[in-house]
Amino acid sequence: MPGRFITFEGGEGAGKSTQIERLRSRLAALGHPVALTREPGGSPKAERIRDLLLSGRAKELGPAAEALLFYAARLDHVDQVIRPSLDKGITVLSDRFSDSTRAYQGALGEVDPRILAALERVIVADTRPDLTLVLDVPAPVGLARAGLRRRRAGEGADRFEAEGETFHTALRHAFLDIAAADPDRCAVIDAGGDAASVEEAVWGIVRERLPDLAKPAATPAHVA
Repeated sequence: MPGRFITFEGGEGAGKSTQIERLRSRLAALGHPVALTREPGGSPKAERIRDLLLSGRAKELGPAAEALLFYAARLDHVDQVIRPSLDKGITVLSDRFSDSTRAYQGALGEVDPRILAALERVIVADTRPDLTLVLDVPAPVGLARAGLRRRRAGEGADRFEAEGETFHTALRHAFLDIAAADPDRCAVIDAGGDAASVEEAVWGIVRERLPDLAKPAATPAHVA
């Protein structure tokens, strides 16, 4: 069987990285092979584009150019990492995917949705997530969390983290709108609580939507 593709979306400081790792641990404990990845990035060429985007050097080119760069990175990521993993029966967990481009460059950058839809058809094609978990947290809370994480790591804000609270509040609503428009794929999770309670909410959705992943994996002989 092909692997499952699960994406995590949400604003800055929503806890995506933490919850991806916790879900990976749960699935691995049940014997499911899992690959973790992220966007922008996830493959060598895509990581180079990530550096360009998050440094802010592409900002002056405008949202449309940024969207094209995101999809250039996504092209390599899908071809080199996501599709091959899924074809091997590996469950792929990705920190962001196409919905982030729709939210950041589409809803907030006002890039024509027809352009994004065309890029999606060509580059993503049928490699669409089986489940998208939107971790929802008020913008002030998320920004405070992200700031604390950066201080602990001795890092500065990236291109998008540096935007103000108004931007991030609009971003939150953009993700909620995306989830509301595609409820069969997306599930919104209140990420305002502690990591353990959010983990349980994530696992509850996975058990409901993808029940095969909540069971012990078949033996290698059966998988083959």
